[in-house]
Amino acid sequence: MPFIPNSDADRKEMLETIGVSKFEDLLDNIPKNIRYSGDLNVGKQLSEYEVSKLLSSYAKMNTSTDSHVCFMGGGAYDRFIPSIVGDTINRAEFRTAYTPYQAEVSQGTLQVMYEFQTMIAELTGMDLANASMYDGATSFAEACLLANAQTKKTEVLVLGTINPRYLETAKTLCKGRGLSFTVIKTSDGRADINLLKEKISAETCAVCIQQPNFYGSLEEVFEIQKIVEEFKALYISIFDPITLGMTQPPASYGADIAVGEGQQLGIAMSFGGPYLGLFACKQKYVRKLPGRIAGMTTDENGTRAFTLTLQTREQQIKREKATSNICTNQGLFMLAATVFMETLGGSGIKQIAENSYDNAHYLAHEICKINGFEMANQNEFIFEFTIKTPVNPQIIIDEAPKYGILAGVNANMVSEDNPAFEGLIVATTEIRTKEEMNNFVDFLKKYKS
Repeated sequence: MPFIPNSDADRKEMLETIGVSKFEDLLDNIPKNIRYSGDLNVGKQLSEYEVSKLLSSYAKMNTSTDSHVCFMGGGAYDRFIPSIVGDTINRAEFRTAYTPYQAEVSQGTLQVMYEFQTMIAELTGMDLANASMYDGATSFAEACLLANAQTKKTEVLVLGTINPRYLETAKTLCKGRGLSFTVIKTSDGRADINLLKEKISAETCAVCIQQPNFYGSLEEVFEIQKIVEEFKALYISIFDPITLGMTQPPASYGADIAVGEGQQLGIAMSFGGPYLGLFACKQKYVRKLPGRIAGMTTDENGTRAFTLTLQTREQQIKREKATSNICTNQGLFMLAATVFMETLGGSGIKQIAENSYDNAHYLAHEICKINGFEMANQNEFIFEFTIKTPVNPQIIIDEAPKYGILAGVNANMVSEDNPAFEGLIVATTEIRTKEEMNNFVDFLKKYKS
C-alpha cells in the first residue's frame, strides 16, 4: 500500500525521510519570482463518487452534438460512428498497446497498421501511406518539410484558401527550416492559376492546395500539375477522405504528397481533438516519409507475419538524419479509422458522400430563398458551402445554440495570410434530417433583410 500522509506528523516524517525539513525545500531550483504565491483554492478532498458527480455536472455545462443539431465544419464533422468501432478500440489489447517494437507479440497491432496503410493508399490512389500522423495540420506541416528535404528549397506556395489552422501550424513547425509561405488566391478564396504562373520560381519547393478548400469550393486541381512539374516542385494535396467518395483522388491529378484529417473516419468530434493525420505519397519519397510503415512478410516457418519496415525517427537513427520528430502515432484512432473503413467499404464511403451532398445542396437551396441570404460564390461544392448573410455571421453563430442549433463556422476565421472573407460556412453530413435542416432554415429567417 502506498504511504498517504494524513497528518502533520506524517508529512513531517515523509519530508525527513527524503532529507528536507519543509516542502518549500523541494522547490529550491525554481526561482522565487516565478513561483505562484497565491491560494490555489482547490477545495476540500472528495471521494471517488463525489469527484465523478462533480465532473459530470461540469460536462453537462458543455454544448455538444448530443444536445444540439450540428451544421459546423471547418475540419471537424458530426458523422455517424458504427458501434463496432467503439467496441473494437475499447478492447484492452488495443487500448493499452504501445509502439509495436517486438513484432512477435504485436501481430494484431501491426496488421491493423498494414491494413490502414493499404486503405489510405487505395483511397488516395497514392503508392503508399504511413501509419500515421497526429492530425491533418501536422500532416500538412510534415509534407512541407518533406518537400524541403527533397528539393533543398524553401518557398512554399499555398493555392486557394486552406484551413487557416493548418497554415499556422505549418508556419510554426517549419520555422526552423526557414520555409516561407505565400498564399495565392482569387477574391472568392479559390486558387489563382495565373498568379501561380507568375509567382512560382526555381526556389519553390512545394505548391499546396486543399480539395475542397476551406470554404467548401472545389478547386481546378488538374491545371496546376503541369506548372508544378516544370519547376520541379512537389505538388501537395490536402484531401477530405469522405469527398473522395465522389471526387477524383489526389493521384489522378499528379499529387506527390496527399495529406488529410482522419476525424471523419470513425472518430468523435471531441471538442477539437485528438484526431488522426493521414499521409500518403509517391514511392520515390519513401525514404523521406515521416512516421512509420508496417510491412507484410513471412517468418522462418513460412507463415504470414507483419513487422515495422520503416521507422526513420530520431530515436532509431542519427537525429540530424531523421525524417521528423514524430515519436509515436495516433494508434488508437488509426485502429478506429481502419474498422470504420473496413465496415463501410468503398461503396459505403461513396454513399455517405452522396447523402451528404444531397443534404448540402437541399439546405443551400432553401437558405438562399430567404431575403438577404445568398451563396458566397457559385463554385461547385460537396457537403460544405459558404453563405453570405444579411447580418454578421457571428451574431447567428452566437444566437443559434439557444434554439438547439450549432449554426456553422465564421468564414472570417483567418490568419494574416488569409485575408477576411465574409460569410457563414455551413456543413451537412449524412445524418442530418430534412426536419433538422428545415428548422435551421426557419431559424435563419429571423435575420432576413
